[in-house]
Formats: sequence, structure tokens, C-alpha cells
Amino acid sequence: MSMMYFTFCTTFMLGIMGLTFHRTHLLSALLCLEGMMLSLFIALSFWVVKFETLTHSSLPLIMLTFSACEASVGLALMVATTRTHGSDKLKNLNLLQC
Repeated sequence: MSMMYFTFCTTFMLGIMGLTFHRTHLLSALLCLEGMMLSLFIALSFWVVKFETLTHSSLPLIMLTFSACEASVGLALMVATTRTHGSDKLKNLNLLQC
């Protein structure tokens, strides 16, 4: 296993572990998701450089665009839940209520 592959797998797994074990605030969950997307973006960028494929050279840019859209939607949801519930704690959110 190469060092680069190990680094990408480790950063992605750290994001998953942070998402599963530290779910007290919505902001921390969003940061873990953003870290996972960033590790995937860097891995995809290095994959394009390593194999020198011109047909897939736009994939990292498209993924970065979707990651930015995901971050903006997540922050908008966090602002909306903070205004309605008073905090961003995930324990206070009940998805079954209207």
C-alpha cells in the first residue's frame, strides 16, 4: 500500500469516525462531511494526475462544485434549525414532528 493511498484512506476514515462518534452538534457533523469530501477531491485529483487521463480531468472540479453546494445547503439548514429550535444540537431535533 502506498503512502498516498494510506493517507487518503486514513483521512476519509477519520471523517467517518468523527461523524459517527461526535454527533452532538450539527456543525461538527457538517465539518466531518466536508473533510470527507475534501479527501475524496484530493484523491480524485491525484488519480487524474497519476494516470494522465484527459477525459476525466474535469471530474475533480465537478466534485468540488458539488461539495461547495453541499456545504451551502448544510449551512442554510443549520441556520434554519438554529432559528426554529434555538440550538444546533442534534439531540433536540425530532424528525417525526411537523
